[in-house]
Amino acid sequence: MIKVGVLDDYQEIFKQIIDIGKFKGKYEFKIFHEPFSNENEAIVALEDFEALFIMRERTPITKSLITALPKLKYIMTSGMRNNAIDLETAKKNKIIVCGTEINSNPAAEITWALILGLHRNMKQEIDNMFQGYWQTTIGLELKGKLLGLIGLGKIGTQVAKVAKAFGMEVCAWSENLDLTHANKIGVLPMSKNDLLKNADIVSIHVVFGDRYKNLITKKELEIMKKSSFLINTSRGAIINEDDLIQTLKDETIAGVGLDVYEKEPLPQDHKLRFFPNALLLPHIGYVTAENYSKFYLQMIENLEGCLKNKPLRLIS
Repeated sequence: MIKVGVLDDYQEIFKQIIDIGKFKGKYEFKIFHEPFSNENEAIVALEDFEALFIMRERTPITKSLITALPKLKYIMTSGMRNNAIDLETAKKNKIIVCGTEINSNPAAEITWALILGLHRNMKQEIDNMFQGYWQTTIGLELKGKLLGLIGLGKIGTQVAKVAKAFGMEVCAWSENLDLTHANKIGVLPMSKNDLLKNADIVSIHVVFGDRYKNLITKKELEIMKKSSFLINTSRGAIINEDDLIQTLKDETIAGVGLDVYEKEPLPQDHKLRFFPNALLLPHIGYVTAENYSKFYLQMIENLEGCLKNKPLRLIS
């Protein structure tokens, strides 16, 4: 019987999607609902497992963790990219790594939740409604504003189309911006500095890698308009958090909407939690019933394929 560890099932959703009774005698599932406090705890907890089902970029599957788990043969991750897995070490240890499909539209949708939330002061107004107050803030309109997209791939393109429906102007920058595509959807290519200088909203949608780490620092934040908002639904490390915290403290920009952070879950005492001009979500951009169903069902398919020597959705 194959021992399978299901990691970081924060919402206790795995058993709602997978009928584990169907696999009795074939797989022994152990579900972990809380993140490990450190790697040593993870090593002790996972030492007997042959397969791990993981949510991307939650528990880091590092070189030292993989090396400490000699029984591990299979890693099934949500999505087809996971920067938290040391793929080179996995390959050296002959561990098969497979991914799943993922819907991109939820990330675009949550981007607009953050933008609208900031512009119409929804956090303050919702809190005030529960306290008995009525109409305490003045909102801002989107029509006629300039949206600056850092990244115009699958998600950035969806965000751009919604902006057009709101009557906004859209500009974009990335290191490999497809000018033909930008022109086709009516997005103005712009240098990074010009985008930061002119945009009313800057929204980040690049695929994270070394070249985009600390892409937004004190220098970039100081270029932005005092009335502008910064949105990040991509990866936390794209923005230097120390610089962002100081910027919010100094009110150099109007506010920030975040769904991603350098350290996740975000510590309870993290300074970002205490700014009135910060609208924070707990990395729920991809957390939908449709995505989770796809993740867990395809993880099972992947493992079944591996056991038949016909692995599916291999990540190399």
